[in-house]
Amino acid sequence: MKQFKTTGRELFFDDDEIIVSKTDLKGKLTYTNPVFIRLAGYSEAELLGKPHNIIRHPDMPRCVFQLLWETLGRGEEIFAYVINKSKNGDHYWVLAHVTPSRNQSGKIIGYHSNRRTPDKKILQSSIIPLYRELVAIENSTSNRKDGMEKSYQKLLSVASSQSMKYDEFIARLAA
Repeated sequence: MKQFKTTGRELFFDDDEIIVSKTDLKGKLTYTNPVFIRLAGYSEAELLGKPHNIIRHPDMPRCVFQLLWETLGRGEEIFAYVINKSKNGDHYWVLAHVTPSRNQSGKIIGYHSNRRTPDKKILQSSIIPLYRELVAIENSTSNRKDGMEKSYQKLLSVASSQSMKYDEFIARLAA
């Protein structure tokens, strides 16, 4: 597994700022706004054409991205809490809203994401403990695929234990 340099230092952005990015169907960046560029710590030239996961933090459960891609694959939007990693190893939390981008005939041609500042109380009380548990599950097996499937089932069970779908669970937290 690739090792990631992290500093443990958290970056913040203002409540009135929005991080925006667009990708093609394979998740390669086609647009990043100045807030994205500033927090990611890369130049626009370093970002465009690269996989969006260039900013993936090692503490981010892979199963959340599995759910994200499955949801987008059905042509639906998704909300998710995400921890991202800057080029220098710093990190920042976001509440992401990811939607399919469509052409005039309705065909999905890429994806669009807006990210806002998350509620710190929700992060501390719900998201960070859950994500630590999910990452531990993912790392508990020698087979990465098996670990991700176990963590994915745990993620779904958290919402279903409250008789909710994942999106309803996240919306309830954010309300």
